[in-house]
Amino acid sequence: MLTKQQIAQRIARELKDGYYVNLGIGIPTLVANYVPEGINVTLQSENGLLGMGPFPTEEEIDADLINAGKQTVTTLPGSSFFDSATSFAMIRSGRVDLTVLGAMEVNDNGDIANWKIPGKMVKGMGGAMDLVASAKNIIVAMQHTNRDGESKLLKKLTLPVTGLGCVKKVVTDLCVMEVTERGFELKELAPGVSIDQVKTATEGRLIIEGEIPEIQF
Repeated sequence: MLTKQQIAQRIARELKDGYYVNLGIGIPTLVANYVPEGINVTLQSENGLLGMGPFPTEEEIDADLINAGKQTVTTLPGSSFFDSATSFAMIRSGRVDLTVLGAMEVNDNGDIANWKIPGKMVKGMGGAMDLVASAKNIIVAMQHTNRDGESKLLKKLTLPVTGLGCVKKVVTDLCVMEVTERGFELKELAPGVSIDQVKTATEGRLIIEGEIPEIQF
């Protein structure tokens, strides 16, 4: 199965030259460490930063320089800082080409739940609802099952919904799947993972056609 770092590394292959990209809290933030060489990607953080770089080394840490998840980050030449109103204006006006989010659940229609578990304290929605409503492309980075081994790729969401029909692709510790009108289409398998393992771990509609290649890094 893929580690969190390998999930982020695989998602980084989806980045294209000229993209403006927002990285959500959790596994998505790791994508900043794997931006392919030779392409120019601008990472946006909803707390007011454009031009975010990879995570800092111990010598580079600046406690005042953080992302939306309050992790310390670095900046690249040409980066800029601004208020939240400007940041969300970028998001809501459709200027973000790709958003990478974590999720608690995704269903086979591309609906996503990633902000609240009933009965547990949360700080709030954050920027998730704006991002899923406005981004041109949304990729989810997540574990395929929960701690009890139950599928998080479902026919119907059980948790409060963040966005409807917005997820285009899901990268888990088991595989890469595209969300289509027919359900989750299996595109790539993690090294050592079988199709039967993915079938067992996926509650939602699963489409398997032809040879399924192994994920390459």
